Amino acid sequence: MGRLLLVSLPATGAVIYRCKHCDTHLAYDTDIIARTFRCKNGKAYLFNRIVNVNVGTKEEDRMMTTGLHTVCDIFCVACGAILGWKYLVAFDKSQRYKEGKFILDRSTALAAAPGDAAADHHHHHARVASSDDEDDHM
Repeated sequence: MGRLLLVSLPATGAVIYRCKHCDTHLAYDTDIIARTFRCKNGKAYLFNRIVNVNVGTKEEDRMMTTGLHTVCDIFCVACGAILGWKYLVAFDKSQRYKEGKFILDRSTALAAAPGDAAADHHHHHARVASSDDEDDHM
């Protein structure tokens, strides 16, 4: 087993979301596409890009309020916590904008404001992972 290499998102002035379990950086708030999503734990955000996640191998068709979607769960690379899911396929043409995007369950992530001491002390090595709608449910 090799050394775990993580992406540390540089301070850009943007809010950084991080895993609430292990403090691993996940995404910038500037990569949020929509804040109007829901999952079984409550609020969820649709992100264009998330780092430091593993995409699960189990593809699953889930019926959500906006129709049928094929998704895979996403997990923190550092601690293995489930963080949300990645949209693989949207069967409704109007929902295709979600394909390849990520849902981050807000109950699994903390937001660190620019200059937050907790975010500033967080240093990791570099590793890149991978690249929804109102009231979608997990």
